[in-house]
Amino acid sequence: MSLPPSYLPAGGPDPDGASAGKRTYGPDFLTALFQNPLDPGYQDAAARRATEGRRRGWRRSLAGGSSALTLVVIGFLLVVAYRQTVAEEPARTVARDSLISQVQKRREETDRLREQADRLGDEVAALRDRALGGAALAELRDLEAVTGMSRVRGSGARITLVDGPTSVDAVTGERRTEGQVKDTDLQLAANALWESGAEAIMINGQRLTATSRIRQAGEAILVDIRPVASPYEVVAIGPEDLADDFRAGYAGQFFDTLSGRYGISFKAAEVKDVTLEAATEFQLRSAAPSVAPAPPGSASSSGPGSPAPGSSTEGGR
Repeated sequence: MSLPPSYLPAGGPDPDGASAGKRTYGPDFLTALFQNPLDPGYQDAAARRATEGRRRGWRRSLAGGSSALTLVVIGFLLVVAYRQTVAEEPARTVARDSLISQVQKRREETDRLREQADRLGDEVAALRDRALGGAALAELRDLEAVTGMSRVRGSGARITLVDGPTSVDAVTGERRTEGQVKDTDLQLAANALWESGAEAIMINGQRLTATSRIRQAGEAILVDIRPVASPYEVVAIGPEDLADDFRAGYAGQFFDTLSGRYGISFKAAEVKDVTLEAATEFQLRSAAPSVAPAPPGSASSSGPGSPAPGSSTEGGR
């Protein structure tokens, strides 16, 4: 692209700027830039220094004084910042030590209350076993084993999942988490084990029940609000071929794919004589009708504002 004639200097382009002392760009900007890379301002300063010499007298003293004053101000600011940091450090240390002490005390209190709850639970179980007997007690223990309220022991399978390598995106600088085990992976493993005939399942020491939740919180995985970390061990009690069925099923094939693609370690092995502890903080939920049913044969007792028979008030409908 060429410039209009009105924008070109007389006599054509002058890339070296020798005619007017200034750089004049011709149509080929890159060629002119390589021919004269020195900026005109630097060139004028060098020429003025060669003609007039270095600054002397009051100008040189003024420049030196300005530099010295700048260094003094910077040093003063650094000293003030250092003294302030040193002065605030004891308060920070005291606050940090206080928080650490509070956390340790709360943890010790929690452990003491947990031990007390376990001891009271054992006493309640002993009193219950003494009151019940025979078939009722055996049926109750079977129900507790199925629901996760009691310790169980037997043989089954152990599924081990380990996070793969974590890389950093070279463009954005973000950590790539494709190689990390997700909550959905643990959900898939647990569901596949239940489907293969597992009678009890535990993930990193957390027993699963009918109300258990496996959720993701950032990069952490929570099992019933308790964090679990890699390596993830899903232990299940069930049939002798539980591990083989899991490995050959859809879940095993899925984890094999993750292992080959993202480096996630996957292993399914048979276990003998393993013990699964009872679920902690197990809470039962019950429901009750909001309106008492009318006696048989009586007229409808629905008053003003009461739902009509067969209607539903769930969700405001």
